[in-house]
Amino acid sequence: MQVDEIKRKELTNQIRDVIRLEAEGLSLVAESVNSSFCDALLLLAACRGKVVLTGVGKSGLIARKIAATMSSTGTMATFLHPTDGMHGDLGLLSTGDVVIAIGKSGESEELVKLIPALKRLSVKLVAITSRRDSTLARGADVVLYAPVEREACPLDLAPTVSTTVALAIGDALAITLMKMKDFKPEDFALYHPGGKLGKRLWLKVSDVMIRVESCARLSVKKAKIEDTLFALTQYGQGIVLFENEDGGFAGILTDGDIRRLLSNHGKNIFQLEIETVLNRRPITIESDCMAVEALKLMEQREKPLNVVPVLSQGKIAGILRLHELLSVS
Repeated sequence: MQVDEIKRKELTNQIRDVIRLEAEGLSLVAESVNSSFCDALLLLAACRGKVVLTGVGKSGLIARKIAATMSSTGTMATFLHPTDGMHGDLGLLSTGDVVIAIGKSGESEELVKLIPALKRLSVKLVAITSRRDSTLARGADVVLYAPVEREACPLDLAPTVSTTVALAIGDALAITLMKMKDFKPEDFALYHPGGKLGKRLWLKVSDVMIRVESCARLSVKKAKIEDTLFALTQYGQGIVLFENEDGGFAGILTDGDIRRLLSNHGKNIFQLEIETVLNRRPITIESDCMAVEALKLMEQREKPLNVVPVLSQGKIAGILRLHELLSVS
């Protein structure tokens, strides 16, 4: 379909308008956060059962996503379709559970019919709704007000701003709960064993390092500068590891160290003793360290480390390169 530049600009502006309307909706709900949100968090944090999300139509899809996010970040959660709930699926609920119901108007027949059943089961109800005076709000233990002035839809009918706002509230609850529970990277790994992130979280440094037998390694007492240059060229790893006579780790020289020595000493570099120029206190990593911790150590510096020595009980185990960590798949 061919369109002229005027039409193209008009379409671009329409897209921007929708995004701006949704952003304004998020700003409005952020300003509306009050003590009820804290009440909901405390209720969810104290839940000894599971959190059940429910909603109809597009709100139901948002509820499914929030349940998935909670499940993956340390809060046991699932989705219940309200219609299925009225036809037997309420059997998954038990005393101690918390239900989060999402409904813009708070008057959806399917949601409203759930309220008496939830009361009989002694299940707490958190409502996410744009109407504080709705049937859903009146039946809830905690109401999270999600103001929506209008949908992005030109007819003000299709759920757009309202679903974005509900999703943001759900994400905020899930992530704040995650922080309250001190959910750590290793906990995250339990629920995400597949894919690059999961593998990186499970792996140890020893799983991805280049082992000592494949590294440039010299004796600190016997090696000379020319030996170091040859090892750097031969192995192409950018680092040479040095050992003491007892096999213990002595230090390193990198290609960057050699360049600096050349700049300072010129041809006299070959007169230098290894022991006088050695970096004896470089950043090192233990072989049994988790790969994710190694990645933090190497990346979260003013100048990221491309390669570090790996030690085991004070002896050289190998080297770890940032490239290997980032390419884990």
